[in-house]
Amino acid sequence: MKASSFFTKEQQNIILESVKTAEKETSGEIRVHIETSCHEDVLDRAAWLFGKLGMNRTAERNGVLFYLAVVDKKFAILGDSGINAKVPAGFWDEISQLFKNKFREGKFTEGLSEGIIKAGEQLKTHFPFSKEDVNELSDEISFDKIEG
Repeated sequence: MKASSFFTKEQQNIILESVKTAEKETSGEIRVHIETSCHEDVLDRAAWLFGKLGMNRTAERNGVLFYLAVVDKKFAILGDSGINAKVPAGFWDEISQLFKNKFREGKFTEGLSEGIIKAGEQLKTHFPFSKEDVNELSDEISFDKIEG
């Protein structure tokens, strides 16, 4: 199973639309990165990717990464310092639990989409959209190993 073929094109479009919807009313940035496998601590890998994807360079430090390693069934959600300072305690754990529940049912697309929308709601609350906002990062799903 390869990361790029884990989701159908239709499922990828659903996830992409969730990102666009979540970002519509916020200056926050959301990325989804999917890899085939993760042979290290999932949070370490996600943190490294966060930097490689430039997510630590947003103006308000309000980027959120959704990371999934499909073969190893590992995932992580990582927020930058700006959003982490604002969300309620346990917020990322709530989204992680939502993921786990949906993933156990084999509903990977739904789990990602719902988690993205929930993150977007928090971003909207703390980082509302303004006319001056620009989309600082690509909304496209990135796949597999990024070396560096």
